[in-house]
Amino acid sequence: MSLKYEIVYKAKNTYENTISEAFWQFLIVPEENETQELVESEFNDSHETINELSINGLGFKVIRIRPRKEINTISFSARFVIFKQNINPYDFKLNYSPSDDYEEIQKLDFQSEHEPYLRKTVLTKLPEKYKSIYVFYPLTSVFENLKSLTNWVFNKLFFKTGVTDVHTTLQEIIEKRHGVCQDFTHLFCAICRENSIPARYVSGYLHQGNGYFGDSQMHAWAEAFVPNVGWIGFDPTNDILADSNHIKVSHGKDYNDCSPLKGIVYGEGGNETTYTVEVQASQQQ
Repeated sequence: MSLKYEIVYKAKNTYENTISEAFWQFLIVPEENETQELVESEFNDSHETINELSINGLGFKVIRIRPRKEINTISFSARFVIFKQNINPYDFKLNYSPSDDYEEIQKLDFQSEHEPYLRKTVLTKLPEKYKSIYVFYPLTSVFENLKSLTNWVFNKLFFKTGVTDVHTTLQEIIEKRHGVCQDFTHLFCAICRENSIPARYVSGYLHQGNGYFGDSQMHAWAEAFVPNVGWIGFDPTNDILADSNHIKVSHGKDYNDCSPLKGIVYGEGGNETTYTVEVQASQQQ
């Protein structure tokens, strides 16, 4: 059985002064994988600019747009329809010997293969004084440690919008204990990597009909690599494993790899950007 989701994305940029030229890149198209099938996709802007669909360096679809005239404001809208399998996130078998897991993650071949997601970035590097803030218990499997870490981050931080931004450091997040999904995810990834577990930042959409925490734009969660199992999604903002309500767009080392919107604008003065995202589960098939 699969679920049908309709995603409507809207954004509006308003500029204090006329801009002569601009370039934007949108990373908002749902990924197609073994659990997701993209069946409808459309993207428009208020100036009817021709847009390009291409693949970025990490293998995900991006929409590029470049108006060739002066503008003061521009609106964007996108609509995607996907079929998503109704998955059981616990549908896998664990290695019954935790020591085998830890032996595997210390192997040079393993570390070399997963190096990008063991790398500590500006957004996923723990301050020196917090490097032991959470240490994995070696007598418990990697998966059980990751579940415990998900719960720990969920209880450590309090979901609150407007108190952090994309540049907020982990030290601020840990000490102020407030943030949004990207902050929960950066802390989760940082602790995984500090404990030699590959972890990647995931950007996507969340169907919030079940009362999950999330903002009005896009959601973030993590995927961690469990030896002898593979990549598993963990959502520390909601203390759950990623399931059928999580619609993946992309993954990377941190938010900078997965930013939904990047742009270059040629002009002076301030600007205002607003976003909204609606996700509806319209029917079952």
